[in-house]
Amino acid sequence: MGDFYQNGIVTTLHNLSDRPVDELEKELVRYSRVRPMTLVLPCLYSELEGPALSNIVDELCKVPYLNEIVIGLDRADEAQYRHALEFFSRLPQEHKVLWNDGARLRAIDNNLKQQSLAPKEMGKGRNVWYCLGYVMAAGNSSSVALHDCDILTYKRDLLARLIYPVANPNFNYEFCKGYYARIANGTITGRVCRLLVTPLLRSLKKIFGPDDFMDYLDSYRYPLAGEFSFRTDVINDLRIPSNWGLEIGILSEMQRNYSTNRLCQVDIADEYDHKHQELSPDNDGGGLSKMSIDISKAIYRKLATQGTVFSVETFRSIKATYYRIALDLIETYHNDAIMNGLTLDIHSEEQAVELFAQNIMKAGLHFLENPMEIPFIPSWTRVNSALPELPLEMVQAVKDDLTHYRG
Repeated sequence: MGDFYQNGIVTTLHNLSDRPVDELEKELVRYSRVRPMTLVLPCLYSELEGPALSNIVDELCKVPYLNEIVIGLDRADEAQYRHALEFFSRLPQEHKVLWNDGARLRAIDNNLKQQSLAPKEMGKGRNVWYCLGYVMAAGNSSSVALHDCDILTYKRDLLARLIYPVANPNFNYEFCKGYYARIANGTITGRVCRLLVTPLLRSLKKIFGPDDFMDYLDSYRYPLAGEFSFRTDVINDLRIPSNWGLEIGILSEMQRNYSTNRLCQVDIADEYDHKHQELSPDNDGGGLSKMSIDISKAIYRKLATQGTVFSVETFRSIKATYYRIALDLIETYHNDAIMNGLTLDIHSEEQAVELFAQNIMKAGLHFLENPMEIPFIPSWTRVNSALPELPLEMVQAVKDDLTHYRG
């Protein structure tokens, strides 16, 4: 059970009473009459064969308030797309499966490429971007929630708590971020958040001094959580990265576009476990190594837009300061684990910190060497301005895929 403490400048909505999910859902059903709700599920085909998604679908079958579910399917051939349609067919809600690798959506992607408007790399960010574009084009919802498809501990109250702040018409929130404790298999997980983001932000504040953005980002209890919700009109001007900087990028956009009193975070789960990425110390193109580089670059870019000037020497100082702060935090996390009857492998924690320290420097050098790099996928406002017929074409393409392949 959480406390009622408000940390930082973003409102925190706690789980103070373990309110029954049935009560929340009754209210959400009432709100759905004036504020229809959509759930976005970005997924890889491989997740249909994994241990989590079948249970997620079973739980979603019990959800009474959703107007629509939009599923973005990546890395699927025709047979796998057909299987996905069957897999999700038990959902009682209206639902659409976007076959991102199919000919029709590929044609739309090629059209965007000709205008230099398409996402430049594959990944979750690209999947989410297309799903959000579809949601806006379809025009069936006022509130949207998004969560991952690999949550092993999924229960439907996670969704109810996640979407409630933006679905309740008596609240003024435009955006809500989910948070939770990362405990699995008797240990504390969430290494990238604990051992990279938190000490990196503290290092940057020590070197550059107080900063509104860093204070804002540090207000989120789990800034890398893949679960968030928002009012549909947020989509119009949202620019997101296509790589592992997605979550930081979205938080950056929320701070740029809205006052902090329109943003909140909510406790959505007592336990949360999902697929864990490998540390990948010898591969900057995968695992936690790539993740740490992408996230660091996302933070640097945001600070640069506010006038922060970086140099090689600056990044060396950031690396050294980060390393000391992160090592001190390991002891803090270890003691917290011991008091709660958990374990924490100090050796593997320090290995992660050593890798992240190297990647903080790599990200900095990449940032300096690529000053013209465009990190964000264009907003849908820009896309619709350049290609005003594309939203309707996307809706029709998804409909045609479903009609043709559903069998």
